[in-house]
Amino acid sequence: MHLRHLALTNYRNYARLELALPLGLTLVQGQNAQGKSNLLEAITYLATSRSPRAGSEVELVNWLVRDEPYSYVRLAAELMRSERLERIDITLMPGKSNGRLRKQVRINGNNKRALDLVGMLLVVLFRPEDVDLVSGSPGLRRRYLDIALCQMESTYCRALSAYNKALSQRNALLRSLREKPHHNASGQLRFWDDKLCEVGSVVVARRQWLINELENVASLRHLDLSGGYERLKLRYLPSFDPGYQPDTQHNHYPSTDVLRERGVYYDQLPVEQVRASYTAHLHSGRQRDLAAGMTLLGPHRDDLGFYLGDRNLRNYGSRGQQRTAALASKMAEVAVMTHASGESPILLLDDVMSELDANRRAMMVDALTSVPQAIVTSTDWEHFNSELLSSANRLQVHGGQLTQVAAESQDLSGIAKR
Repeated sequence: MHLRHLALTNYRNYARLELALPLGLTLVQGQNAQGKSNLLEAITYLATSRSPRAGSEVELVNWLVRDEPYSYVRLAAELMRSERLERIDITLMPGKSNGRLRKQVRINGNNKRALDLVGMLLVVLFRPEDVDLVSGSPGLRRRYLDIALCQMESTYCRALSAYNKALSQRNALLRSLREKPHHNASGQLRFWDDKLCEVGSVVVARRQWLINELENVASLRHLDLSGGYERLKLRYLPSFDPGYQPDTQHNHYPSTDVLRERGVYYDQLPVEQVRASYTAHLHSGRQRDLAAGMTLLGPHRDDLGFYLGDRNLRNYGSRGQQRTAALASKMAEVAVMTHASGESPILLLDDVMSELDANRRAMMVDALTSVPQAIVTSTDWEHFNSELLSSANRLQVHGGQLTQVAAESQDLSGIAKR
C-alpha cells in the first residue's frame, strides 16, 4: 500500500495542501502547533472516517472560514493497492440544522457510505497519548480494538455499527419502561435482545481473536524491549463470560468481577457460543437493566487488560512499563494487520521519538525501516540518526505550509549515531 498524494482544503490550519508522498520514510519537522499532528490526523481521518482527536467534526474546519455561510472541508488521497490506483475523497459541508456538518464520501468518483471507506487505506497511528492505552479508560481500549478490526474486516465494522444502533434503541426502550412500567416489558425487549445478541456476538468473538493475535506478536516485542525479562500478556476483560454454556449443569463460571480483574482467554470463540451466552446473560439480567434504564452487559462495557504475570499494568504498572506495553502492542498491530489483509499499513508516528529511551528508539527505527511507507513527525531532527535522515524524504512545516528540505541543506555533522 502506498499513499501517493494527499490534498487538504480548509482542514485545521491547512488552507490548501497538495502533497506528493514517496514510498519509504517521510520525516516532518516543525515546532508545536504548526500542523504536524494535523497532517497525520487527516490521513487517519481518510482511513477511518473518524478523527482520533476531535470531539466534533466542526473542530476540523479552518477557523478562517468557519463563519462563512458556504465553508467546507475537503480531504482527498490517491493510493496504490495491489498495483491498482484508488481515489478517496471526503467533503464536510454545513448541515441543515444543529450546526452539524454533512459528510460526503466518494470512492473513485462514486458516492459511497462512510462504512465503505474504512479499510481502503490502512494506517497504524502511534501518539504520545497512546501510553493512556494502558492507563486510561476502557473506552480508549475498545476504540483501539475497533479501529484496528474495522480496517481489517468490513463485516466487523458493519456488526459494530448495527450493535451501537440496537443498543441505543434498547436503552431508549428501557428508559421508557422504567418511567412507565408495562406488563409486557419482557416481550417488548425481546426483539432488541435478539438483535443485540446477533451482532454483539460477532463483536465479542472478533475482539477475542484480535487480542490473541496481538498477544502472539506483542509478547515477543515486549521481551525485546524489556531486555528479555518481562513477557506481556493481553487478556479480554468482558462484562459477561462469552464461553458460558446455558445448558450446562455446572455452575463454576467466574463472576463478572473476576472476569474483569483477571480476564479471559479462549483459543477460539465461536460466534454461536457467544450468542447463546449473551442471550442467557441478558435474560437473567433483565430486571437489573429495567431498574437502571440501560443495558448493563455487552461489548460496549468490555475492556482489554495488559498483564505482566498476574499484575494488571493499568493499576500496578510503572509509567515506563505502561509505555513499553503500549509500544509493543502498536508494533504488533502493524504485523497483525499486514498478515490479515495481505498489505502493510502505513505507519504514522506523531512526535513519539522524544518519549522513548535509546533502546525503545532503536526498536522503533527498525519498525520504520521494515514497512513500505511511514510518516513521522518530530520537533527536532536530532531525534533521528544521520543514516535515517540521509535516506528519508524530509519536510518542514510552519503555519500549515510544508516545504521540502534538501539533504545537503541539513547539517548532520553534530548528530550522533544512535
